[in-house]
Amino acid sequence: MMTIQLTRSSYSPDTDIPPRGKNQTSKLDMDPYPLHIDRIRKNDYPLLNKTTYLDHAGSTPYPRSLMKGYQKFMNAHLFGNPHSQSPSSLQSTQVVETARLRMLHFFRADPEHFDLVFVANATAALKLAAEGIRGHAQNTLWYGYHADSHTSLVGLRELASAGSRCFFTDTEIEQWLSEDCNVPNNELNDGRARAVRLLAYPAQSNMNGRRLPLDWPGQLRRCASRSNGELYSLLDAAAYVATAQLDLSDHANAPDFTALSFYKIFGFPDLGALIVRKDVGHVLLKRQYFGGGTVDMVINGSDDVWHATKQGALHEALEDGTPAFHSIAALHCALDVHTRLYGCMTNVSKHAGHLAAILFSQMASLVHGNGRPVCTIYKSSSSDYQDSRTQGPTIAFNLRTCHGAWIGKSEFERLATLNKLQLRTGGVCNPGGIASYLDLSPKEMRENYAEGLRCGNGIDELNGKPTGIIRVSLGAMSNMKDVEACMNFVARFVDQESSQDIELSPSGERNDSSQYFFWYRKKKGTGIPPMRLRTTNHFRQRKFPEAPYSPAASSSPELEGKERCSVPKELVLDLMVLDQRSSEEVGKS
Repeated sequence: MMTIQLTRSSYSPDTDIPPRGKNQTSKLDMDPYPLHIDRIRKNDYPLLNKTTYLDHAGSTPYPRSLMKGYQKFMNAHLFGNPHSQSPSSLQSTQVVETARLRMLHFFRADPEHFDLVFVANATAALKLAAEGIRGHAQNTLWYGYHADSHTSLVGLRELASAGSRCFFTDTEIEQWLSEDCNVPNNELNDGRARAVRLLAYPAQSNMNGRRLPLDWPGQLRRCASRSNGELYSLLDAAAYVATAQLDLSDHANAPDFTALSFYKIFGFPDLGALIVRKDVGHVLLKRQYFGGGTVDMVINGSDDVWHATKQGALHEALEDGTPAFHSIAALHCALDVHTRLYGCMTNVSKHAGHLAAILFSQMASLVHGNGRPVCTIYKSSSSDYQDSRTQGPTIAFNLRTCHGAWIGKSEFERLATLNKLQLRTGGVCNPGGIASYLDLSPKEMRENYAEGLRCGNGIDELNGKPTGIIRVSLGAMSNMKDVEACMNFVARFVDQESSQDIELSPSGERNDSSQYFFWYRKKKGTGIPPMRLRTTNHFRQRKFPEAPYSPAASSSPELEGKERCSVPKELVLDLMVLDQRSSEEVGKS
């Protein structure tokens, strides 16, 4: 089995770290935190010593000192509902408002030009922005969005009464910005005439980490001034802010609306935000719903139906109900600990990006004995793992055998779990990215659904194509050991002895396509019964109706002594043990 070891001598982080102020200099300002990452993990992330965590794009782990600090903070103060005037309530209001200002500063957003609305998560922020714009548009909302979007962005198309358009490439958006959106509204002869137009896209693909251009909002704003129309920009920054500095200092070219989640950055609290340019904040005030503390007066109990929305700060009219003041209080602890550990987001970006570049290079160079690549990596031609402006620390891929057959993502994840690796597989809530990189047409996706494909149900391949991907992502507290552990596990799928492109089916006949299942006979003394182990097309048993699974089939003459594998033999026993555990758990239940 191939073993890969990456030494620290190959790691050379940039030591140019901007100072945080005259009285805020720490050792990390002069000595980059990656050099102390092992100490940071030991003290603040002890649970990572027992596993290799590779799903930072989903959520980053929270540091132990954050939870201890938050517990101490909550035990020292009494917080009341901020919609009251008691001392405890006023204390809550102060904590909430100072957190709002601190987070705006964290994203380099001037409070004179921006407001921050606390919401449950990034999806809630996107929904709030779209519903507000729809109310403003009065059934004339036109929606354009990038294909490489999270489902939370895609779903906003259902609110666009004047139509929507999916931009399949960056080039299509660039052309639209330079040509179509410059046409004056009164010259449009389709559903966009007199429409309020909203362009939405992710700052970073949650599938493969590709980072999209951040200058589109500025271009869109210039288009709006030339066309005398209403055009707004909505940026999904949830994946981006986890390992990059969101910089809104140039308010003239910043997005009108920016959605994000704080747990992606700090690990805790589970909270999101919508950052709004104050110049366009008024378009959110005509949404249909109101509730909680967002109104100053409501007439109810009569035929006179009327309410008055709050006219003060923008967030007061948009934060429905009681704000999550206990979770918002945790942001103070989260920001303090994050700054103490990592200095600034620029440091995080350099560190995680460097590790991702090493991992990508190693995976891309991994080949079987016959020269075939092990990993099919889904990387955009416009991105570069050496350039943080175009690529985040995320890698999307699938594995192939030495004969070119796909190795099922579900089996890969099960084996990874047994080997104490935590990662993500499936469609990762990015249907456009999956369709594009896996070459799946709308017709094929409908057929896959008809065949039984559902999110997370273990169907890994249909009609010779994968149904999803494997995703590994790195974060602030990742280290070289994580990269080594990932590479050593992937390397176990390398067949160093392969020399020909011939594969035998379960009946012993030559078969150049992917195999559908394999058999592994019981070994004496293991206590593990013979069983069929699933591979990429395990559900399509009709492919080989002559060999349905049964206990008796394992001892049939035609299968005697055969070991059919799509994964390395040393990993087969891991799968058998996992299946045995599952069977025992089912029996107990």
